[in-house]
Amino acid sequence: MRHRSLFIVTTAVTVGALTLSACGSRDDSSEGGGGGKTTVVIGLDAPLTGDLSALGQGIKNSADLAVKTANKNNEVEGVTFKLESLDDVAQAATGQQNATKLVGNQDVMGVVGPLNSDVGQAMQKVFANDNLVQVSPANTNPEMTQGKDWQTGKKVRGFDTYFRTATTDAIQGPYAAQFMFNEKKLKNVYVIDDKKTYGAGLAATFSTEFKKLGGKVVGTDHINPDDKDFSSVASKVAQTKADFVYYGGEYPAGAPLASQIKNAGAKIPTVGGDALFSAEYIKLGKKNSEGDFASSVGAPLETLDTAKKFIADYSAGGYDGAFEAYGGYSYDSTWAIIQAVKAVVEKNDGKLPSDVKDARKQITEAMQDVKFDGVTGTVGFDEYGDTINKQLSLYEVKGGKHVPVKTGVFEG
Repeated sequence: MRHRSLFIVTTAVTVGALTLSACGSRDDSSEGGGGGKTTVVIGLDAPLTGDLSALGQGIKNSADLAVKTANKNNEVEGVTFKLESLDDVAQAATGQQNATKLVGNQDVMGVVGPLNSDVGQAMQKVFANDNLVQVSPANTNPEMTQGKDWQTGKKVRGFDTYFRTATTDAIQGPYAAQFMFNEKKLKNVYVIDDKKTYGAGLAATFSTEFKKLGGKVVGTDHINPDDKDFSSVASKVAQTKADFVYYGGEYPAGAPLASQIKNAGAKIPTVGGDALFSAEYIKLGKKNSEGDFASSVGAPLETLDTAKKFIADYSAGGYDGAFEAYGGYSYDSTWAIIQAVKAVVEKNDGKLPSDVKDARKQITEAMQDVKFDGVTGTVGFDEYGDTINKQLSLYEVKGGKHVPVKTGVFEG
């Protein structure tokens, strides 16, 4: 992205879309089905166990809430939705296997997920080969929608079946760079990433913008995200004049890394992307997480009128764990699939096409025109399948909580 100013954006959208959502499996009488209704399955893929399970469970729970709400309100006449959730344990190979399984289920008409960009890349072609629509609430790597040469301006959409409700690292990294340079007045950064698709890409977009602004990258390093001892890298950071650390990666490694950097004598903040925006980051880093920053997609849900019903219904739903960073986006991703199903049903005289391939193809085509006021604001997709909602926020750990300090839109 280019060097531009940030504009604070306030969002006030209607709450009507919060009565929407979906997921399902055909010819099943569970979850309010029966009565001759068609049951449509919406698949879901996320890390439901392992280090990133807090984020994954938040995605699953929020999609579940969407499905239950849609069924309760009879959102699509003659259709009951059902959610089928699969665990990818944050591994690309497992995600690909899950994609194959979902494609093989003739009742699946759309898929929500995954969390990780590298997992998403492993799934895209599997879904595209069978015209099965996929909407991710969390993938942020720009390449997934705009191709490998997106940074040169040669944007090419590789998969018409792939959409996302989360904005990309092409915006998120530069947004954080502008905040740290222009508002925090910090000019020297040490950049570290975990060598994974998400982390390396995020660190690269941050570094590019930070240097354009006049900032200096005083050191770079890579870590193995499965390690727990980062003392070597921490010592290197402490020996530089870095004002802060930017980490491209996820909270299981990011929290101990940031903590060990402070313990090594560098009492400086660590800044990262949306994969650090979790209560788990603070639990792992404890007092050493104080003063650290994380960017995240969208505005804080607590500030949006559109999210009030979602937050209340989630609390009343008795779910284990918080909806986390991507809960609202998961709800909206699920709801987008419901709206696409609804459009196809209405187009075909109140029924889905009997041919599975035709039904999936029509739902994918309908997704391109889906637009509604959702939990996270306006939900819709551009010509690449990217969200039209470009809002971002930055949070600082204060008093053991992520406190919003900036919300706006990056103009690049």
